[in-house]
Amino acid sequence: MTLLSLNELPDLNALDVPLDTALVTAAILGIAVALALVAHRLAFVVIRRAVAHGPVSFGEPIFQGVRAPSRWLAVAIAISAVAERLPLIRPGWEIIAEFLAPIVFGWLALGFVRGAATAHERRMEALLDPIHMRSRKTRIEIFRRTASSLIIVITIALVLLSIPGVRQVGVTLMASAGLAALAIGAAAQPALKSLIAGIQMALTEPIRIGDMVKVEGTVGRVEEIRMTFVVVRVWDERVLVVPTGKFFEESFENWSRAADQLTGIVMLNLDPIANVPPIRQAFLAFVHDHPLWDKRDAAALVVEAFPESIALRLSMTAATIGDMWDLRCAVREFMLEWLRENQPEALIRHRLEVEAANERGSEG
Repeated sequence: MTLLSLNELPDLNALDVPLDTALVTAAILGIAVALALVAHRLAFVVIRRAVAHGPVSFGEPIFQGVRAPSRWLAVAIAISAVAERLPLIRPGWEIIAEFLAPIVFGWLALGFVRGAATAHERRMEALLDPIHMRSRKTRIEIFRRTASSLIIVITIALVLLSIPGVRQVGVTLMASAGLAALAIGAAAQPALKSLIAGIQMALTEPIRIGDMVKVEGTVGRVEEIRMTFVVVRVWDERVLVVPTGKFFEESFENWSRAADQLTGIVMLNLDPIANVPPIRQAFLAFVHDHPLWDKRDAAALVVEAFPESIALRLSMTAATIGDMWDLRCAVREFMLEWLRENQPEALIRHRLEVEAANERGSEG
């Protein structure tokens, strides 16, 4: 490294700017920015009043999402217009604009995508029933996350490409991009697999947000669906995180695929001497008077018979899965109490034949 000589140093006097020129430039720049902010505010006041009533009100999230980035875009446009006519700030602004433009436009696109997803979700809530709404919400959420990820990646790439050094390195490494892509693809195979599974889940919908599922022996409600994993909330407030690909590779149960209505059963293992018709009548009378029964179906059937016991299946229906759980618990408790009071002989007891042993003991 060689030191610059005195003759090679930049002329500091050439960089001096008259004070009046700097003040005029700053004043013009400030006025332009203020006018841009005022115009932006007036435009959004008019838009807000336009979308405040009627069906167009569903577009409110879109305008809220693009409000902040569009404000910065208006300021950037104002500065660009001033820089075209004032050579004092033109070189510096051209350098800043190369970095600022991808960030502002990426922010604007991200706000639009998120706002459009929220607006579409609100519109579907007003038009669809809860079951179909869960299906639509799942698709909206997955596509929103996918689009947001792509926008962020593209924005970062554009910002990096605006750096001369990074651009030159990228051109130099272009020849080895094929091998690098293969290496990255092999290392990121699980992530890519989950990403593809997330897109496939949005299209096929084996599960939706709000569905009650049983996976890995645990029952819970789907709380969140991401590109790589699914969050299942268990009844005891535990959170089960399941990889997205697991729902395509292994079997699972979806208890609310078509509707929240569910048929529940309570199994009673009784002694073979049990008198079934009175038990059936007691069960039906209790269920018919219970507020959680939705009046679709109720039955008591002997489904198994063994020398030492019989299996009596009590089936009933309810409007929701939570109501079904409560109804099953109530039926189980009532039937056990009824059997103890009315047919105690129907309850299975383990008996030991001790008469022969007593006789042998008395002979001794």
